[in-house]
Amino acid sequence: MNDRPSSQARGPVRRRVATGAGAAFLGLTVALGGGLASPAGAAETSTLTGIILGVGANESQRTVTWYSSADTAQKVQLAPTAQLVNGEFPAGAATFDAIGGENIATSGGYNRHATLTGLKEHTQYSYRVGSEGNWSSAYSFKTQDFEGDYDFLFFGDPQIGSSGNVAQDQAGWQDTLDVALKANPNTELLVSGGDQVETANTESQWDAFLAPDKLRQYPWAATIGNHDVGGKAYEQHMFTPNTDRSASLYQNGNPASNTSGGDYWYIYKDVLFIDINSNSYANPADGNGGDAAHIKYITDVINKHGSEAKWKVLNMHHAMYSPASHAKDSDLKSRRGDLPETFSKLGIDLVLAGHDHAYSRSYVLKNGEKQNKDEQPGAANVYPGPGGVVYVTGNSASGSKYYAITSPDNSGTTGTGMGADPLNPKNYWFNSAENQENKRSYVKVEVRNDQLVVKNVRSEASPSGAVGSVIDDVTVHPYHGDGQQLQVNVPDAPAGEFGWTIDGYNGLVDLGTAKDHDGDYFQADGRINPILVSDNRRSLAPWSISASVGDFKDADKTFSGAYLGWTPNVLEDGAGAKASGVVASGYDDHGAGLSVSRGLGWADQGHPKGKAKLGADLDLKIPGSVNKGAYRATLTITALSS
Repeated sequence: MNDRPSSQARGPVRRRVATGAGAAFLGLTVALGGGLASPAGAAETSTLTGIILGVGANESQRTVTWYSSADTAQKVQLAPTAQLVNGEFPAGAATFDAIGGENIATSGGYNRHATLTGLKEHTQYSYRVGSEGNWSSAYSFKTQDFEGDYDFLFFGDPQIGSSGNVAQDQAGWQDTLDVALKANPNTELLVSGGDQVETANTESQWDAFLAPDKLRQYPWAATIGNHDVGGKAYEQHMFTPNTDRSASLYQNGNPASNTSGGDYWYIYKDVLFIDINSNSYANPADGNGGDAAHIKYITDVINKHGSEAKWKVLNMHHAMYSPASHAKDSDLKSRRGDLPETFSKLGIDLVLAGHDHAYSRSYVLKNGEKQNKDEQPGAANVYPGPGGVVYVTGNSASGSKYYAITSPDNSGTTGTGMGADPLNPKNYWFNSAENQENKRSYVKVEVRNDQLVVKNVRSEASPSGAVGSVIDDVTVHPYHGDGQQLQVNVPDAPAGEFGWTIDGYNGLVDLGTAKDHDGDYFQADGRINPILVSDNRRSLAPWSISASVGDFKDADKTFSGAYLGWTPNVLEDGAGAKASGVVASGYDDHGAGLSVSRGLGWADQGHPKGKAKLGADLDLKIPGSVNKGAYRATLTITALSS
């Protein structure tokens, strides 16, 4: 059966089966190709090169892109590695037809790509490209859990060829990948800061960039740099999902020209990634749509898909808050005037960029200004309020080029100003940390239930630290508002057990691990964060505290807040406080549970003055039919008094 991969990045990637049931058969679809054919009866003799594994629209997809010396029908063959016998693929291996076209003259040959869909979690896959009788070598990758915590690695400009010695740059790039993935073998994505090569259409540089086998084992999320944009080789080598190739998103406004462009997005577990072609910015003379076109694209994507993820990460090549030679460039100041307000408005959490070949981490910025004036340089923990964004600039991953950190001036400490940080005058006002050791490094991002941990890590020893040592790290804690957010991770239901987990801070309530009850329902319990009531009014008027919870949601998966019940209690007596009545889970009595407002505590007219502390034991029972996922809901607390 042939089928084109969907442009939708999300949807249930797995359905729950009854406890004890056997695993269901998973059919893999085949992408429909067209216009490519081999002469009847002819032996295939294409030379297949430049194979790279890329990200798909979600965690159940991957893309594969390669070059071919001949314009023939080709495909990707895929099978679980455990099914290969003596390196031979099984007769029932899935195939995905490739599509592509002719390369530009300087590249020669043809390009092909295919999207692998229907992948299962926790599976080692082997794949190869080509056709019967002319297959490439086989490569492998491993999927992990499609929900929950994971790590990804971000690499600043490899820019192979920038030093003038391609072999040397390739060796540095290879070593960084080897070092990073030896230290982090379970990382799930490799994210680009742009500038894969020095010269856009120089294929010898692309060959060197693509040489490491790690790029066939871990998915690469490409970003267009200013050294990539001046030719089609980037697009020929780097197929990306959900890509908008409108004219407004190309630097010269002409997708048909010998340039690369476009913006794209994908969702990987709990992160919505948006990648923009920052080479196309506010310069109408170039014929592009300027930053306004990116703003429209980002806004549309977040309006449609922002609710499907807990975090929003934006990738672009041109760092707006960098520390080195490019920091004061007029085009970066232009972007800094155009984009930050939109990033804050739309709830972007983290921006990853390259271009300046030095490392920096910004303060939490809102609308292009420091959000908390008291945030200290190099703070290990930051707590963004609404609209707070952290901007990170990656240093060179290959060592091909470094830029020296530059000094602030007197142009101001807001907006596009480049003045000094009052708390650390050697840095620009917007940067919490700046570093240049003229040694290779990469950035590790740990995605956790309720935090992002960002670490800049040495891949080359320097006088300041060994390989693998951390240069800078920060934990970004999200804003939860005034309510108490609840999160539940629903795993697959193994026979006899089931788990829910919550990682709590700043109002995130931990419901522990849910337990399976004979396949009928799952149960978890916990306690709300205590509510302190203080009443010193002369009127001694009655008061009450109540609360309700919305639906528990994870992307497009949901279950009713009615399944949450509670038993209120008075933790510390005072202010005449009395606990309200027990509310049963709607699973038990088919009622509304806490999906409607319910009392937590109250006091009569004439109660004593003072303070009381209220709590509640939570009882959450969910039908066994609920899909696996990391679910969250908000408990809204209301106080009433005469």
